[in-house]
Amino acid sequence: MELLRFSAFWCGTILFGSILLEQLGASSLGTKQNKRCKICGLRPSRCTGTGNCTSGCKITSTCTNPKDVCVSTWRKTDDSFTIDTVCHNPANELHGVRLKDYSNSRCEMKEKMGMGSKFFICACSEDECNDHIVFTTDPMSSSFKLRRLCKFCDERPTSCTEKGSCKSDCEKTSICEGLDDVCVSIWRKTDDNVTIDTVCHNPANELHGLMLEDYRNSRCEMKEKMGMGSKFFICACSEDECNDHLFFTSQSQVASVILVSLVPLVILAVLVITSFYWYRIYHQRHSGSKRKKTPLDFSDARAIIMDDGGSDSSSTHANNLNHNTELLPIELDAQVGKGRFAEVYKAKLKQGATGAGEPFETVAVKIFADEEYASWKNEKEIFSDADLRHENVLHFLTAEERKVEKQYWLITAYHPMGNLQEYLTRNIISWNDLWVLGGSLARGVAHLHSDHTLCGRYKVPIVHRDIKSSNILVRGDLSCVLCDFGLGLRLDNSLSVDELANSGQVGTARYMAPEVLESRINLDNIESFKQTDVYSMALVLWEITSRCNAIGEVKDYEPPFGKLREHPCVESMKDSVLRDRGRPEIPNSWINHTGIQLVCGTIDECWDHDPEARLTAQCVAERFNDMEDLEKLSGRSDSEEKIPEDVSLTEADQIEK
Repeated sequence: MELLRFSAFWCGTILFGSILLEQLGASSLGTKQNKRCKICGLRPSRCTGTGNCTSGCKITSTCTNPKDVCVSTWRKTDDSFTIDTVCHNPANELHGVRLKDYSNSRCEMKEKMGMGSKFFICACSEDECNDHIVFTTDPMSSSFKLRRLCKFCDERPTSCTEKGSCKSDCEKTSICEGLDDVCVSIWRKTDDNVTIDTVCHNPANELHGLMLEDYRNSRCEMKEKMGMGSKFFICACSEDECNDHLFFTSQSQVASVILVSLVPLVILAVLVITSFYWYRIYHQRHSGSKRKKTPLDFSDARAIIMDDGGSDSSSTHANNLNHNTELLPIELDAQVGKGRFAEVYKAKLKQGATGAGEPFETVAVKIFADEEYASWKNEKEIFSDADLRHENVLHFLTAEERKVEKQYWLITAYHPMGNLQEYLTRNIISWNDLWVLGGSLARGVAHLHSDHTLCGRYKVPIVHRDIKSSNILVRGDLSCVLCDFGLGLRLDNSLSVDELANSGQVGTARYMAPEVLESRINLDNIESFKQTDVYSMALVLWEITSRCNAIGEVKDYEPPFGKLREHPCVESMKDSVLRDRGRPEIPNSWINHTGIQLVCGTIDECWDHDPEARLTAQCVAERFNDMEDLEKLSGRSDSEEKIPEDVSLTEADQIEK
């Protein structure tokens, strides 16, 4: 019996000790500080892949996993550079790559091959260490670099003609002597003798008095060289044995193809410009009264640009001009906006033939510097979708590459009344104004999110990802126009979960939905991205409502969460939105008006903390349509102008600094 008691005592002691040790271990783990890393997701970068630079990311977040380290990935695709800053657990793969050297204190970029583009990655274990990135070249890499395998036969007769493609018929494959050698084929025709020569050659040196061109190609494309004493073609390429299969291109054939291709485009451009000019004259003579917009008006039969004394400006057939073979005759006027990636100018587009006394039309020109090519390209690709056309989306004319100025331009309709934030700052609005502004905003967002056009044709849904009052323009009839699609994302069905994840935490912190602030968007459901826009739209609707005389006492304009600093950071917004579950105040006095009560109920459902509980943009648009009869409740009072309107404003900053 004593033995049993003794055994029970020791078993209990051991069990208690193990539990105590486990608790102590858990406690010590709990005190481990999670890394703080730069986390901005995929974005354009000025890093060129050499030396060192900073990520340009302004957002610092605490990693969710104690084992996470800070990571930066850099890609070069075509002529654009992007960088992605994230937290990541090195126990897992990232982009199919297992992280190495993540215990370093600095982020040393190492190139990874076979990624489909030029790809560098670095990882480090100090707070924010992925902000300063250092590109390094492995000094041992050259000793292991494989020399090229090329066809290597002296000059010999061939049956190759100077058309189409053929094989060199060289049976010898040799390892090139130089590390930088590429494969070359030379084709000659002297009198009736046709020969071919296949060699290795360093493109840094001349060959037959010529410097090699296009030697980084994967296939050998023959180009004719004149003045060689005979008919002479040469090609170079950088894949193993690529000089075995030869492809001939004739300059005369290329010229004829280009000529045939351009003739229809030139004719089409002349017809479009002529039609536009005569239609505008006709419109100016016959337009006398302002037409009230219907909520779902698909036929927008107006001129490409209108400027009737500052009341409105719009474009109809978006993309009619984006196939110009020549740059448009545009004269920049005044700068009216500046964002992180671009500047916006009011400009004059000369109409008709060149000559004195010709009229000008007003347009908006968004100018991107050479290093912001990626931002320009993203916005151009979204605008270039003809299905984007809608009366509540900024009308796009064309995109141009101004190579002389080293600039990239987006040319759009110009709206002299400026953006919504400026308009609300200067004006107190009526209930009818609120109904027009809010309804048109909801219809614009609903069109972006929809997977079909108003006439039923399939379209790719788009999320704006930076909806805010300064990214919304106001037309003469007080309807809203969505603009600035620099952060927009096309929700193509082909996008993978990884690609969606790489889209990053983007937008303006003040308007970010809770799940964006927390980096917890449901990547398995693309509707989740749309619901982040709905949250931002709710904040804009609150701004509009706060300036409506139907609520009673109207205070000076204040943005959502106005008690925070002018440009709050993500961490500040996390405290307000995530920790405190805060939202802008809706006083009881607002809901004394029936229409305002309905709008506030809609706002409350749109900024719900649970994305799946929010209304869709289409539902919000339908609610505003149902409120049309409530216009009479306001007595149709006109807007009260607080200060004279500045008509020199236009598209706003792309993202708050």
